Amino acid sequence: MSKKVLLTPTFENAEFSSEPRSTGLGDLGTLADLEYYEGELTENKAEGVIGVIANSALVHRGFYEQAEDLRIIARWGVGYEKVNVDLATQHGVIVTIATEHMVTVAEYAVAQWMATLKRVYTLNRMSHSGNFSLIRTYETADSVLGLYGFGRIGQAVAERAMHLLGENGRLLVYDIRSDIEEVAAKFGAEVVRDPLELFRSCDTISLHVAGDDTIVNYECLCTMQPHASLINPSRGNLVDDDAVNRAINEDRLWYYVVDDPVDGPREIHKGNPRIICTNHNAGMTTASAIRLDLRTIGQVTDAIQGRRPAHILNEEVLDHPRVKTFLNG
Repeated sequence: MSKKVLLTPTFENAEFSSEPRSTGLGDLGTLADLEYYEGELTENKAEGVIGVIANSALVHRGFYEQAEDLRIIARWGVGYEKVNVDLATQHGVIVTIATEHMVTVAEYAVAQWMATLKRVYTLNRMSHSGNFSLIRTYETADSVLGLYGFGRIGQAVAERAMHLLGENGRLLVYDIRSDIEEVAAKFGAEVVRDPLELFRSCDTISLHVAGDDTIVNYECLCTMQPHASLINPSRGNLVDDDAVNRAINEDRLWYYVVDDPVDGPREIHKGNPRIICTNHNAGMTTASAIRLDLRTIGQVTDAIQGRRPAHILNEEVLDHPRVKTFLNG
């Protein structure tokens, strides 16, 4: 039986087709049969699979148990909550992530920061409805920008924002990492110890946190200034949707921007002119898609050919007996 690699349907999206993608998949196809998959990865999709370039769908226990040839699951992105990393490690499966869109997300956050300060969405709606009034807008210089989460993306935002804040602008950061003071100092940022202080003090807050736990509730939103905006390029579930919808309608903040479509839990926002929803597109440009394609194809290729792939999430798996049988070093 020939081995196969399962591919996320992302590779079928014609919007991001490219010569590097076609060439990379062609090369990968010389090592194993390529097969696109839909939905969650269950035991009935496991036979003969040696590698997966995965989307964000759930990977079930049964898949790991039945995929006897599986060497690697390469996430086309950085979210890994649905991969079941502990199970992967237990079964000797390498899990990798692709960090190639960090800068792209940072640029999205900066673009939304400026768009919300300039009231671009409100002005567009006014103009299209025949209202040509002038309204109050704000400048990045001398404003206060808050970053909730100061990992790689948060720091990429800070690197770009610090030049726009001017001499009197302030960059506030909140993170539980132990070295936050040291890291923040590199960007001239001020560390706050309480998230409520961030919400209370900033003209704009951008969330850069992993995971799906809700961290922004109605209490946080009620401390914001009425002209301030909240940007969420990370995960929709980080913010209580009912709470933010209520807070916007009560004029407790001006805009909420979330990089999620208006469906599922976010359907409550449909039609709200001050809640901006984008289709989980913050990390997607033509350039970032090529980088993601080549990184994940390369990771799976390395695992098949016995090389250690880049960006391994579960380093401890390298000591697993199964991994030692196929990894050369």
